[in-house]
Amino acid sequence: MKLSTRGRYGIHAMYDLAENYGAQPRPIKLIAEKQGVPEAYLEQLIGVLRREGLVTSVRGAQGGYMLSRPPREITVGAVLRALEGGLSIIECLDEEDACGKSCDCPSRLVWKKLRDGVHEIVDGITLEDMLRRDEE
Repeated sequence: MKLSTRGRYGIHAMYDLAENYGAQPRPIKLIAEKQGVPEAYLEQLIGVLRREGLVTSVRGAQGGYMLSRPPREITVGAVLRALEGGLSIIECLDEEDACGKSCDCPSRLVWKKLRDGVHEIVDGITLEDMLRRDEE
């Protein structure tokens, strides 16, 4: 499994919003500058995150974006799934009998455990956990 720039940049943007949780909405330009993400690309990602209910937009001169929930309630897994469309490591686990050998596949258990481990890790890390790492 390899994350695209969508997932990586999205995590950076959400981290920025988590750092500023409870403050004024963050203009996309500030997020892009601070996180080193192209502004036009970030607009696309934020749009997806907004549609998935992870961020809220505020219009107007003081507008921008903010988390829709507290950082402790948003996992890295939720962000990655929203932007990457899932966390698939191999298609045979996503599609029933994709290769026609799922019943006798000698490596299926390996892929399943790997997938489950990745899910457990990313679903166990919240944006708040990422913020606390900075305090340690």
